[in-house]
Parts: sequence; C-alpha cells; structure tokens
Amino acid sequence: MLKIVLAATAVVAVITIAVVNGVSTVVNQTTAQDDLSIRAVSCNASIGPWEGGGADQGKNAAANLTEEQRGTVAKIISIGQERKLPPLAWQVAIQAGMTESGLRSLNYGDRDSLGIFQMRPSQGWGLASEVTDPVYAINKFYDVLLLVDGWDRMRPGDAAQAVERSGFPDRYHQWEGMAAFLIGDLGKVADPAGCGAAAGGNVLLASNAAEVTIKFMKEQLGEPYLWGGNGPDAWDCSGILVKAFAEAGITIPRVANDQYMSGGAHLPVKEAKAGDLIFWATNPADPVSVHHVAMYLGDNQYIHAPQTGDVVKISTINWDYPELMPLAVRPGV
Repeated sequence: MLKIVLAATAVVAVITIAVVNGVSTVVNQTTAQDDLSIRAVSCNASIGPWEGGGADQGKNAAANLTEEQRGTVAKIISIGQERKLPPLAWQVAIQAGMTESGLRSLNYGDRDSLGIFQMRPSQGWGLASEVTDPVYAINKFYDVLLLVDGWDRMRPGDAAQAVERSGFPDRYHQWEGMAAFLIGDLGKVADPAGCGAAAGGNVLLASNAAEVTIKFMKEQLGEPYLWGGNGPDAWDCSGILVKAFAEAGITIPRVANDQYMSGGAHLPVKEAKAGDLIFWATNPADPVSVHHVAMYLGDNQYIHAPQTGDVVKISTINWDYPELMPLAVRPGV
C-alpha cells in the first residue's frame, strides 16, 4: 500500500544505459571523455537474485503465474523499454507489483488502495480511474522510483520499499528471483542474474578503477591492522577499501556489510575480476552478518587487512569456505 507521495517533477537519469542486442551496457559518465578508459559491461550485474539458489526458485515461481499476471509483467517491461529505463527498474516494479497485488490491477485494497501497486487516490497518486489503469500505474511507479535518490544502487526490494513505504519493508525481497527470471524470459535480457556464462566471460570494469585501487592497496602491504583504522598508517578491512576507491573517484560505504549491500553492482563471486570486492559473513544468507571484506586480485588471490595483530597482505581464497558470500561487488558500476 502506497502511503507517501513524492512530488512529481521532471526526472533526469543519472546513468546512461544503452541496450544493444538485449544486453544493457553501462557507461561511466565520469570517464566519457576518455574513450580508452571506457569499457562495456556485457552483463547485468546489478540485477538479482542476490542470494544463492535464487535462480531456480525464481523460475519455479514464474511458472505459476497466470496469463493475466504475465501480461502485467510484459507491460512493466515494455513501458520500461519505451522509457529507456535499465532492466533493474523493471525488476523493482515487478517485485513491487507482485507483492502489492499479485501483478493484477485490483479495484479494491486496504482503505482506498487500488491497482497493480495499490496506489491511494486520497494520497495524491491519481484518480481511481487512473491508478486502476495499468499503463498509468506503471508510468506513475517509474516516475516516483526515479525520484528516489540512489535507487539504482539499492537491492531491488529496497528500492520497491522506497516507493511503496510499506509497514513490512522486507517483503519485497521474496520475489527477487522470479523478477530476475522474468526479465530474462519476457524481457530478453541476456544473463539477468549476473555476469555468468551467458556473458561469455567478457566482463570488464567501466573505467580504470581496478588499476588505481589495486595500486593503492599494494602500496599499503605490511601496514598494521587497526579496528576502525582509516589510515594513513593503520587500516581495518573496510576502511582501506574506502580510501582505495576514493583514489579512483568512487565513493563506497564505510562498513563492510553496507559495502556488500550498496557498494556497487553485484555478480556471482566466482565470476569476480581484479578490483572487485569479496565478502565473508557468519550467515551468507544474511548480508547484515557480513564481517570481512577484501579486494580480489585475480588468480585466486586477494588483498586485505585481516585482523588485530596482522598486517595488510595478499592471501589465497578458499572458494568452498562456508562463510564466503555468494556474490561479489563491483563499485563504480
């Protein structure tokens, strides 16, 4: 149920997305004047599912949709394409619609909530005849989503909550895998769950950020670990990465679990490239429990500030370690 209305204004997208052969290519505008430093991301790393095993669950959930529900998804995708919005926006709308109405344009709801997204006419979302019109409702949802600061860096369910303002903020996550599957199935987006085999392994950073950040990290080798350390002579695991990416003009959150949840685009950890962030958690199914972060260097090596009594060093990754998070993060994408 939508409770809070954001003022309708003209919206200017802050990222550029070009869709070529169904694959979204992200262009880092800060390096647009230097053609040599711009590289394509031939995958959709910011699209979920964000948890291991979500792909099969999503496919099974999508198989249970009715013709009406799939028709609503098709409208969400087609309008998103017409508006040149990235597939991540489609995913947010699909998850919100499935949660609020089961992807149906309802003529009833809590209090005066109506339509796919349960918009309330009394709260300024439009007339009853408008919010029950799927085309109007989908466009209105996108209008408000684009006004949410940083929506394109949020987990899709969190972005849906930022629009819907539900009293149950975590419920949008349950449809993450299904929405990602539908983007690939109905939206014809290659490899919607991340940067896997369908991307042909051709995954590169959007700028020279990896080179800059790795250089900084290696310059700190041997510096002592200090809990809460922000340098210049002592570091903790997340503080050193904040500084490393700042050297490349990229801002990431200070704390490790925030770096996981909103530090950049996500991709399967085993598809990580040099400069990506990898994480460990006491419960890999719960991002809040992330307790350590490092920078992947390639060739099964990573650099990090490990723990009290240790120093910044390069270690070898154990891909089967039970606390390794299933996804890596690519800041700046």
